[in-house]
Amino acid sequence: MIAKIKNKVFSKIHTGNLVYNTCWEDPRCDRELLQMDASSRVLMLTSAGCNALDYLLDNPASIDCVDMNPRQNALLDLKSALIQYGDHQTLFEFFGEGKHEDAEDIFQEILKPNLEDYPKKYWENNLHFFSGTGIRKSFYWHGTTGSAAFLVKNVLETNPKTRKLIHQLFDCKDLESQQQLYTLLEPRLINSFTSWLFNRHIFQSMLGVPEAQQNLARITYKNGMAGYVKQCFRKVFTEISVADNYFWKVYFLGAYSENCCPNYLNKVHFETLKNRVGRIKTYTSTLSQFLENNARQFTHFVLLDHQDWMAAHDLPALKEEWQLILQNSAPNAKILMRSAAIQVDFIPDFVYQKVTFDATKARLATQIDRVGTYASVLFGEVN
Repeated sequence: MIAKIKNKVFSKIHTGNLVYNTCWEDPRCDRELLQMDASSRVLMLTSAGCNALDYLLDNPASIDCVDMNPRQNALLDLKSALIQYGDHQTLFEFFGEGKHEDAEDIFQEILKPNLEDYPKKYWENNLHFFSGTGIRKSFYWHGTTGSAAFLVKNVLETNPKTRKLIHQLFDCKDLESQQQLYTLLEPRLINSFTSWLFNRHIFQSMLGVPEAQQNLARITYKNGMAGYVKQCFRKVFTEISVADNYFWKVYFLGAYSENCCPNYLNKVHFETLKNRVGRIKTYTSTLSQFLENNARQFTHFVLLDHQDWMAAHDLPALKEEWQLILQNSAPNAKILMRSAAIQVDFIPDFVYQKVTFDATKARLATQIDRVGTYASVLFGEVN
């Protein structure tokens, strides 16, 4: 009964709100593994769309983005419209600074005429995310992940010393100073209250973490999700420079900077993206539904971590998805997925007859992962 209630809570949050306002997978690792080129036909889950835009820099022929949550597609559609019909400064104010004082005028004049019905309606109702007014003055404090981050940020910053240490950490120029600062900061980040909060189902649901992944953390780590978060923080803040770690910076500070932001916000890439953004198409459906209705040969599949949920709740659907992936795979197609499990044991046996997974390549690529929130990354090629 409790499990059913928790799943209903997760489903309600995950299907009724914008969940991800920025992608939570490092495209630097992805592109190293995927090796896309002008012949690549990519099928991926949308999330917040940042990584689809990043992949355009490798000049793929097409990118089809699929998500069950139409709000996620609406977000990518908004970014794409700003790139295609706007200028870099406008794009950066919207999604770099997370606000624009003329958001309403820009929407009416530039965006509304170039959006399909659903994204048009969604942003008509939610353009206040970019207004820069009220308590949450940044787009990155909206959506369920943004709301969760805003809560944690404000709890932590009630202590001036903690706030100062956070800002000092993100200003670090060398790894040794970064490690020293994080040692001072860790007990402030993972304290009794945040540990309690990280282990609450509703909080993890706001972050898009299903019960199956929460259970994996409870089994693996002494303090459950709090222990998992602690390990993630230690990796990204003591082993990798924070100089370009825009993933964590935006949730602690509420905005990107020009020298620490996703590639799609970097001015040097703007004209390239403007010329290529029309290659991205969005679809609201499951991956299986999309493949059933759009049978074609894809060279790359980016599955994120959604199969963790399927493995816990719908094994027949998991098998069907893999069958459809293999049926729609071009020769030597590449498959990239992530999981909260250290050892992934839910991939159907028939997949291993057709796909060779390369643990060494995946491990080497993820050594530079600036996010650190997934226990494992799987990378395979279709035989």
